Amino acid sequence: MSLGLLLLVLLLSNPAFSQNQNESEKTESLPKERKEKTDYSSLPKNPRKATILSAILPGAGQVYNGKAWKVPLLYAGFMTDIYFIGYNNKRYQTFREALFAYDDGDQSQFPSLNREALVRNVDYWRQNRDLTILLLAGIYALNLIDANVDAHLSGFNISDDLALKFEPNVGTFAASGSSMGLTMKLQFK
Repeated sequence: MSLGLLLLVLLLSNPAFSQNQNESEKTESLPKERKEKTDYSSLPKNPRKATILSAILPGAGQVYNGKAWKVPLLYAGFMTDIYFIGYNNKRYQTFREALFAYDDGDQSQFPSLNREALVRNVDYWRQNRDLTILLLAGIYALNLIDANVDAHLSGFNISDDLALKFEPNVGTFAASGSSMGLTMKLQFK
């Protein structure tokens, strides 16, 4: 009991502990600062609006950003993935029904496959179907990210005043040796 009391006194008398306690009291007494909303008025396109449009109708944010050529690519990705979801699900259902039939004693659907092979096929096609569903969610997320980033970059300066050049360079590092290399120069006109 006295050892615990001694440890408590040592902790309370420790300046680091007291300082941390005082700092936490100070922060609790200060009023909470409100986060300011981000001002997108300096950008030609509003990223929030582009993201919301793409969330409601995939591709609408790309059209809003003036990049309508991306919409057919986006929908081609959606349609291809939806086709593979259906294909993988059809194969999964076929092998699942064959497995149930095999368990009931009917081996006529796939006579060359045993139960373990049917289970492997069921698992394989179910996994493929699930992965293509995740890919669909990924394509949708990519749609949102692309609309947002493209709207953010709409105010990016791509003028002819910027130039990036690669030039050969010969430099000396020691008294007797020199090296050859390539330099990259960024020029602002």
